[in-house]
Amino acid sequence: METTRVTNTASEDHGHILVVDDDPQIRLLVARFLQRYGYQVTGAPDGRVMMDVIAHSAIDLIVLDLMLPGRSGVDLCRDVRATSQLPIVMLTARSDESDRIMGFEGGADDYVTKPFSPGELLARIRAVLRRSRTTRGPAEARPSEAISFDGWRVDLRRREVVSPSGTLIDLSTGEFDLLVAFVEHANRVLSREALMQFAKARTSGDPFDRTIDVQISRLRRKLEADARGGQLIKTVRGAGYIFTSQVDHREGRLS
Repeated sequence: METTRVTNTASEDHGHILVVDDDPQIRLLVARFLQRYGYQVTGAPDGRVMMDVIAHSAIDLIVLDLMLPGRSGVDLCRDVRATSQLPIVMLTARSDESDRIMGFEGGADDYVTKPFSPGELLARIRAVLRRSRTTRGPAEARPSEAISFDGWRVDLRRREVVSPSGTLIDLSTGEFDLLVAFVEHANRVLSREALMQFAKARTSGDPFDRTIDVQISRLRRKLEADARGGQLIKTVRGAGYIFTSQVDHREGRLS
């Protein structure tokens, strides 16, 4: 098994990043750069090695190339999403919207277009990790918080969503953030631009970027698969989206 490990020599460990790319130079350069900022880094050239690393190591985030030998990054992203909410930043070779949509449809939380600057990648990693860890800290750092609507329960501290039938719904980091944004602004029409700002799903300010529509579509399908009837997220033509459920109960505070 070929892996590239860079031991973190910094005084503070900010997390363990798995970099999956078939180009050894990219893996090494990214690993060395992230190490300087306090991250432990493991590199993998393909999906087989990637899944083995995930099975045997505590990984905080995956940087995953879209184009890989064997199974594609999108397929591997779907495999991870089937069992985990592990944050994923996708690397795409082109800036085409179709590539970004493919990444988000696979469950990616964010993307960086090649060629990319290490600084931009670092900023994306920090942002995704910050969103992922916001409600995963020690219990004393944040009171128990939950929101209920139409039989659903959203646990903000554990970042868990339980359906009316008691099923734990697997949401990506981006999907969970979108759901919280909708619930916090229930029965208000939210534009794509507002949703991107509230959920911090993207750093782009383009309200017409259809990647936000893809994420909403995936979230809507997961919610409606176990809904009691009716559509929770409705499209308002020419304006955006509205979350139509009445929030029944809140515990603690929302931040």
